[in-house]
Amino acid sequence: MRNLKLLKSLRSSELQGPGSPQCFSVRADTGSLLIASQYSITEYDPRTGQVVSEASLTADGFLPEDGSGVVVGLQDLAELESACLATAGGDVVLFNLNTCQLECVGSVDRGLTSMSWSPDEELVILTTGQETIIMMTKDFEPITEVGIHQDDFGEGKFITVGWGKKETQFHGSEGKQAAQRKIQPAVSWDDHRPRVTWRGDGQLFAVSAICPQTGARKVRVWNREGVLQATSEPINGLEQALCWKPSGSLIASTQRHPNKHSVVFMEKNGLLHGDFALPLSKVQAKVKELLWNSDSAVLAVWLEDMSAGEDGQVNTYIQLWTVANYHWYLKQSLEFGPDPQKAPVCVCWDPERPLRLHVVTRSWTSITYDWGWTTERSTGLDATDNASVAVIDGEKILVTTFRQCVVPPPMCSFELQLKSPVNQVTFLCQPEGTNQLAAFTADGQISVYTQVDGVVVSVVHSSQTGTVALQLEDGRIRKLIWGQQMYLYSCVLATDPWGGGGLHFFLVSLAVKKQQSFLEMCAFISAYFQLASSVSSFAICNDFLLITTHSHTCRCLQLSTLTVKGLQAALASDGGQNDQNDETLRRVERGSRIVTVVPQDTRVILQMPRGNLETIHHRALVLAQLRKWLDSLKFRDAFECMRKLRINLNFIYDHNPKAFLENIETFIKQLSSINHINLFLTELKEEDTTSSMYPRSESSPVQPQPASKQKKVDVVCDALRSVMESMDPNKYCLSILTAHVKKTIPELEIALQKVHELRENPPKAPGAVSAEEALKYLLFLVNVNDLYDYSLGTYDFDLVLMVAEKSQKDPKEYLPFLNMLKSLEPNYQRYTIDKHLKRYRKALHHLSKCGEEHFPEALQLVKEQKLYSEALRLYSADSAHYKTLSCAYAEHLVEQQQAEQAGLLLWRCGEPARALQAFATSSSWRNAICVAQQIPLPPDQLALLARDLAGNHENWWSCDLEIEVESREDCEEAILALITGASWEEALRLIYMHNRQDITETNLKPAILEAVNTQTSFLEAQIGTFTRHKTRLAVVREQKEKARLEMLDEDGPDCADAELYSEASSVMTNSKYSHSNSRISSRSSKNRRKAERKKLSLKEGSPMEDRALMFALAEIITTVDKMREEVHNLLKVLVLFQFDKQAEKLQLTYDEALQMMEAAVPEVWPEGLQTSQAPVNIVLIIVFNSLSVHLTFCISMDLKIKTECETLLLDKMNINKVYLYVQNLNIAKYFKKLQ
Repeated sequence: MRNLKLLKSLRSSELQGPGSPQCFSVRADTGSLLIASQYSITEYDPRTGQVVSEASLTADGFLPEDGSGVVVGLQDLAELESACLATAGGDVVLFNLNTCQLECVGSVDRGLTSMSWSPDEELVILTTGQETIIMMTKDFEPITEVGIHQDDFGEGKFITVGWGKKETQFHGSEGKQAAQRKIQPAVSWDDHRPRVTWRGDGQLFAVSAICPQTGARKVRVWNREGVLQATSEPINGLEQALCWKPSGSLIASTQRHPNKHSVVFMEKNGLLHGDFALPLSKVQAKVKELLWNSDSAVLAVWLEDMSAGEDGQVNTYIQLWTVANYHWYLKQSLEFGPDPQKAPVCVCWDPERPLRLHVVTRSWTSITYDWGWTTERSTGLDATDNASVAVIDGEKILVTTFRQCVVPPPMCSFELQLKSPVNQVTFLCQPEGTNQLAAFTADGQISVYTQVDGVVVSVVHSSQTGTVALQLEDGRIRKLIWGQQMYLYSCVLATDPWGGGGLHFFLVSLAVKKQQSFLEMCAFISAYFQLASSVSSFAICNDFLLITTHSHTCRCLQLSTLTVKGLQAALASDGGQNDQNDETLRRVERGSRIVTVVPQDTRVILQMPRGNLETIHHRALVLAQLRKWLDSLKFRDAFECMRKLRINLNFIYDHNPKAFLENIETFIKQLSSINHINLFLTELKEEDTTSSMYPRSESSPVQPQPASKQKKVDVVCDALRSVMESMDPNKYCLSILTAHVKKTIPELEIALQKVHELRENPPKAPGAVSAEEALKYLLFLVNVNDLYDYSLGTYDFDLVLMVAEKSQKDPKEYLPFLNMLKSLEPNYQRYTIDKHLKRYRKALHHLSKCGEEHFPEALQLVKEQKLYSEALRLYSADSAHYKTLSCAYAEHLVEQQQAEQAGLLLWRCGEPARALQAFATSSSWRNAICVAQQIPLPPDQLALLARDLAGNHENWWSCDLEIEVESREDCEEAILALITGASWEEALRLIYMHNRQDITETNLKPAILEAVNTQTSFLEAQIGTFTRHKTRLAVVREQKEKARLEMLDEDGPDCADAELYSEASSVMTNSKYSHSNSRISSRSSKNRRKAERKKLSLKEGSPMEDRALMFALAEIITTVDKMREEVHNLLKVLVLFQFDKQAEKLQLTYDEALQMMEAAVPEVWPEGLQTSQAPVNIVLIIVFNSLSVHLTFCISMDLKIKTECETLLLDKMNINKVYLYVQNLNIAKYFKKLQ
């Protein structure tokens, strides 16, 4: 659906030679013209208007001086730097372009009628006056000479399979007389000269000549060796024009029919293969020549009127035809008028520029036309624009409105019929009325068309006022108001009109200003520059630039987010061809071109090489439109689009979770359909599609995520279910069931209970869902066997039977089992069901209520399923069962190599002897001494125990003696000091040593509880501070990145350190820092680090705020890590004194802090962190093991870090992962080897 648009024409009339031009050729290397007349040969440069070289053909006798000579061929030979010409007298002459000398390289006595060189300039074909063909090499050595007229068909003669003679075959509506009809001779104006044309690869050439027997033209095809290959069938009315398509598929000629004049195509075997009719009658004009351009895209038809006009002169014109989807379009018509001096005598295409046409007139005027391919589309930006595309087809304009329908060419939505061939068409560029178009015709008229709503039955025009009144079919009269400035203007991008495949920018005139950073520059650009190469087509729609490339991709770039340099960089990149989630790129069919993009829509119309149309929905346009709809809360439009184009429905929530949760009722009302709501619920996943499948652009704001710790699917399901239950639980019954089932932990029991309620109390509202329908729907969502198990888990046997009836189970299987369960005591019945369903925790809970006789069974279940913690919660701490379970748990811990924890359990449940053994095994000497003194052990056994423990701890005895000596005077003061210092185990040991158990209740336990509160509050404060600093750091980095991009756009430094330029310049402008650096250069490393830390300020807007934030975050991580041992000791005494709830709260808080900091490390210290943006002189080593996160900070610049890394790895042998973030030290490779 492209048109040929005239980009420029160069007319040069400075050359005035003797005689009139007869032949001309174009020099491919210089672009100058070689023109031969009956007197001379001239090389002329039309761009400068200068004659480069010239030589007389009459001086050396190659042509007669009376001007009766004829030049029958002229060819530029680039390799020889010469031009070869042939005369009708039989001479073949070389014109040296450097020396301007003429040399006769051969002569034919019988004269020459034509000369044609092969495309590779290796062979030359000469046709003689005696109807022979002479083939010669480029050195003019004869190869062969054969007669043009051969009786044999050629080597490609068809094989006869016995279908009889042609006279006896079926001839259609013409009857058998068609076989007896004689071939008509050639027309009277035929010059009877042979025509020679080569195929593009130079392997074949065709010759059209007058057959002596019939007087009609016949075409013969020869190969490169001069062997006849095929002869055309007899064709009535075949004319002299002949041209082989360079691509090698067809040979073009013209034919006169009884009722039309057409261009016909022949295959290399001589058979006809298609045609198209010229818009002329058979007696109106004659075709002088046919000329294919070098890429076979355009066919030029050179015509001349048969009859003279009133002034006795004939008109000459050239038509340019193209083909698409098997339809031939007349794209350009050049009329040269009746003046014979302005009529072209030589026409040819440029060999290098496919769309450049050269014409030389009889008056030696040279005209060069440069065309370019363009798609004329309406330029509207809103929904009122019809996305119209206009296609020129002779005197008609074919208009297709792609907003309403996609009509494959050559069909269209409607046609505009004019009185003269159309050469140019364009749409109005003003924001209003973009559906109006204007057409420029070959006779110099401009026709403007506007769209009218209705059928016009009459038109009245006032010549005085210029007013046009229209009467419509319904009786209305409309007045057509013309704008005061009726001129056309546009600012356009264009692909390279000379075949280079580049995307260029042209300023034709002042453009309509658009609110986007790139297009605003149109008014200031008056030059021509290249944006990208390898571009085959483009279109601008709203805020997007769409291009197709020669690598068969379609790119879609958002202009408002790109500067000119950014656009050039984006077009130069590969567009993430290996990234499946890159929304800017889409693979398309080879050779696809953009026809138009429907404004305010997602449709992109592509045309394939064969001419058919395809509609695609580019992901970038789709996502942009979806984001607009979701921002404006148009959930239904977004849902329908996503459902149609198979966009993941999670995007509705992921785009803006907060807005979605606040407008769930609007979402439900707009969708209205239960099936649509269910479809949305069933597609919910935990994946955030805005970061995986449909990532946001870097410039788009990040939408706030809900602060809830729940999973995404649970949040959405609960929110939708709550709103639907408040709106109409009967109408949305199935959607409510879906919300229960779709949760990460399906709430099938609740869903089944709702179904059971429907069965017990059927709703009376019209259209309400019955229990049967609800159950069938649940069976569609959940496997029937799983649903049976879940129904059994509700302990409702009616519900179990209802589900079982819908399953494939045999009643003989499940009825005896259900009857057995009904006979059991309720708690034991539930225990049996839970154990059957492998819900062991629930089974233990119900079994604990079954009485003393079932405790052994409960103990066995605990041991088998390792449910010790759950079992201890079910029994009181002073019961015998609790003690039994504690002992069993302690045995399990000893087996798991956790003897210290086993000792704590045994000690607190009243088993000091076994606790002492456990503590001794784990070398927990303080706890062992405490338990030994509590028993109490005899002095000799206590001494023996002390010696055993001393073997494992060399220094504990001396420390103990020192403490004991110091505490003999005032043991209570020493114990209180240890409690104050949080030395819980040491304080407990002294309490038992001095038999002061009263201090345990009065001081130790209150201090432990107070420490729990203090530690919990401190951790929560650290978490809050860490979160604030991390959020602020992201903001600061974003601001610095924007400043860097702005500086780069203003021609900032184009180097690897450009990212640091903004902050480096801001720091260097502060004289305080620059002088400070010079003063401390000679100080020690400690003072230097202190001076550097003074620069770090957390004040908003400070030059090094990002570094200060990173340093503060590092200090928080260090502080939390140092609490590890303290929290561990506190947890042990909490467990010992049965403060289980407080211990669990502290453990969860500390674990939350560690996990939060672990997750934030890659964000705070990314791998690509530049040197100037990282904390100064900090090496952050994060070691993950199976229990917690250990963090070690080395603030050093010497080789001690190497030793510290080795020590860390030797002490922590169970490390799973180690992440290094190294600043100013190159130890990453060494640490990797250690790992």
